[in-house]
Amino acid sequence: MSKYHGKNVVIIGLGVTGLSCVNYFIAQNVIPKVIDTRQNPNGLAELDPRVEYHLGSLNSNWLLNANLIVVSPGIALSTPELVRAQAKGIEIVGDIELFCREVNQLKNRKIAAITGANGKTTVTSLVGAIVEAAGINVGVGGNIGQPALSLLNENYAVFVLELSSFQLETTSSLQATVATILNISEDHMDRYPEGIMQYTAAKQRIYRLADNCIVNHDDKLTYPTNEPKDANCIEFGLHNGRYHLDPTLRYLMVDNQKVLDTMNMQLIGVHNYLNALAALAIADCLDIDRANSLPAIANFKGLAHRFELVFKNRGVIWINDSKATNVGSTVAALTSVVCSGTLYLLLGGDGKAADFTPLLPHLIRPQIRIFCFGRDKVLLAKLRPEVTTVVDTMADAIIEIAKLVKANDVVLLSPACASLDQFKNYIERGQVFTSLAQEHG
Repeated sequence: MSKYHGKNVVIIGLGVTGLSCVNYFIAQNVIPKVIDTRQNPNGLAELDPRVEYHLGSLNSNWLLNANLIVVSPGIALSTPELVRAQAKGIEIVGDIELFCREVNQLKNRKIAAITGANGKTTVTSLVGAIVEAAGINVGVGGNIGQPALSLLNENYAVFVLELSSFQLETTSSLQATVATILNISEDHMDRYPEGIMQYTAAKQRIYRLADNCIVNHDDKLTYPTNEPKDANCIEFGLHNGRYHLDPTLRYLMVDNQKVLDTMNMQLIGVHNYLNALAALAIADCLDIDRANSLPAIANFKGLAHRFELVFKNRGVIWINDSKATNVGSTVAALTSVVCSGTLYLLLGGDGKAADFTPLLPHLIRPQIRIFCFGRDKVLLAKLRPEVTTVVDTMADAIIEIAKLVKANDVVLLSPACASLDQFKNYIERGQVFTSLAQEHG
């Protein structure tokens, strides 16, 4: 009999993840109810006709009479309706928690759990590629790709999960073979009014029951605050930690031994070399032979919109880092970019109430021109007004930049902001940048 048999289950949020939750319960002969605050949510047409739904608002009556609420990561636990449900003792979980409860009952399954402010999608995808190269049946999902519950439909030996802070807030049963927080920087401060320590606390939940913790030597906020019992803590870092880069930043090192020449890698940028080190540490904890992991790292081309070289013409390089939706990600890009000419940096969008001042030390360089666009353009322009041009749109910026660039210059879109003020998402922003670069560059 299903562990949820007879329970009144309410799912908040439809879409792909919400549908995976609905299908999970129906497979156990439990018909849930669905709430979505949107009037016409994605997935409504695919919803099983037996499922009651409520659209446009949160149905307090349904929530307060539920035995179990499954909440979308997009809905804050501080939402008054959920606070009232919690006060009544109603259990509130997310889809990752449902997934973990199922996997914990399976034998010989491994989970690699990956979070961080920046780089988590690259590392998750790279670890998935490494495990696949080793000939192991691997499922990659969570915050990217497939919803976690959909991965249960296949007989995967290893699950590689990207997890957001929002997903971790409602997860308590994750027993990762290896877990990592790659880095911490301000992000989603509109969701974490108490500041970066509240955000960090959500990320830290990834370590609670982990066998191995991969931490960033250069970011102490990534270290477990309450070290999991018997967990093995392993460091990676720029120059320190078991996994690090050599002094010239050319070689990946493990235990002070060179293991891979970055000149043989498809990925570019120092931050991506750090991502590769983290992925290698995770692969080692999964017992992947380095004869498989190192070639997989070398051959990994990276992901679209993440420090992606999209155009090169007349000696000018155009880099699309549209996925840099927060300050930390842009800092990583500025730390990694190599430019012997002028760096043309595009910043702008919706900063989500973040503090932009950590960018400033990375903007103090002699050959830099900054173009600011979008909702927070004026705020961003205050960082270095003497070298900044304020425009309305990214297209306006690129048209101006194209008149100025010459050989050895780099044009970098690394906005430090979300895209939703002017674009559907960061993907569209990156596609538009690439198209404009090819048209005007």
